[in-house]
Amino acid sequence: MSTRTAPLPVHNPGTGELLGEIEDSTPEQLTAALATAERGQRAMAALPAHERARLLLRIADLIEAETADLARLLAAENGKPLFQTTEEVKAAIRIFRGYAGEATRLFGRQIPLDAVPGLERHLAVTVREPLGPVAALVPFNYPVELYAHKAAAALAAGNAVLVHPPVRCPLALVRIAELVARAGAPEGAHQLLTGGVHVSQELASRPGAAAVSLTGSTHAGREIARRAADTLKKVHLELGGNDALIVCDDADVEAAAQAVVLGRLARGNGQICCAVKRVYVQDGIHDAFVDALLAGAAKLTVGDQLADGTDVGPLISEEAAERVEAAVAALVSDGARKAAGGGRRGAFSDPTVLVDVPADSPALAAEIFGPVAPVARFTDPFDAVRMANESPYGLQAAVFTQDIRRAFQLAHRLDVGGVVINGSTALRAENLPFGGPKDTGGSAEGLHDTALEFTRQKTIVVMEALG
Repeated sequence: MSTRTAPLPVHNPGTGELLGEIEDSTPEQLTAALATAERGQRAMAALPAHERARLLLRIADLIEAETADLARLLAAENGKPLFQTTEEVKAAIRIFRGYAGEATRLFGRQIPLDAVPGLERHLAVTVREPLGPVAALVPFNYPVELYAHKAAAALAAGNAVLVHPPVRCPLALVRIAELVARAGAPEGAHQLLTGGVHVSQELASRPGAAAVSLTGSTHAGREIARRAADTLKKVHLELGGNDALIVCDDADVEAAAQAVVLGRLARGNGQICCAVKRVYVQDGIHDAFVDALLAGAAKLTVGDQLADGTDVGPLISEEAAERVEAAVAALVSDGARKAAGGGRRGAFSDPTVLVDVPADSPALAAEIFGPVAPVARFTDPFDAVRMANESPYGLQAAVFTQDIRRAFQLAHRLDVGGVVINGSTALRAENLPFGGPKDTGGSAEGLHDTALEFTRQKTIVVMEALG
């Protein structure tokens, strides 16, 4: 007999208003969901590619029809300003439509066997087949967009998907799950399992899912990978980042400062894995850059995420804001000077600029998940690359310079998954591979990559086909 647990409340992180409640899935419910996913997997795998594509397009259309309501619900539960959650929902719509196209482009290969003596008369081809049910573990910072990357990819490849939404902001995904059902997804092909961290851990541990895809912290990624190892699941990890922005002395100072304002202090309330988390500025323009950064930061409005004109809303929780406050204090203890911001009121964290940051500060090496911009100096650009590479993370980096030769030299030496020249690291286009080495997890997520990740390759050899 199933034991039902107490419902989990969902609050507005800024006001504390109760927005709704979700069920904390029990072990018995997880067992039933995995069994249902087996049936959903068979149904999805039986759908021809053009029908999978049409399903994804119907889902996109239904989400689009509710863009305003979904964006408002997401802003209320997540804390990001409304104009940003509107853009997030629009990104999810594009992602579903993009994967509709990918569903029809899961190409196999013909491999020339005449490359091997004695096999000249035989024919070999490969085909792509669905991998199996995918567990999609979604983070709080961009839940709708990152859900779309995982769920749409799994469905496009002909798989069932079991989605674990973030416990603090699941409501927009609860509504989207209803839209997926309305779009005609086969029974069991798309399931939402709400609840605490135990849901993700159980999905990773149990047989029944062929793959687990997580966007989250490096700590969470290691735990999920350990649990998935016992059943040899495919593990797809997009984890933490500590992205560096390097500003050379020939850079456009105003553009570089604006990249930090928008790519760190404002967008996502600083809670983005690819946000600008460390700024290295060459001596010759350091002071001018800091002046421009402080001027841009002073224009940001902190407040109600649902109000017009708000640039920075509350962090996901008061505990998250307390961690940011502690990280700022650690940087100041290491010798940094607070040039702007640094205050906290409940879950609200004021945009903070720190200067004179020691490049060897342990606090600078850690990922700060909030609106904090630490600025350090450098003399030689290759020293800046060395300092950037000393981080255990490897998601993205940015270089500001007018010298294209220097730009490519530095990009080549940066040990990251992506480099942006003359722009913010807080850039993610759905058709680009996104991910990086080291503690960032080593996986790449994007339209042309993830759908293939959720297939398996089968080789078929026809003997004497060319004889």
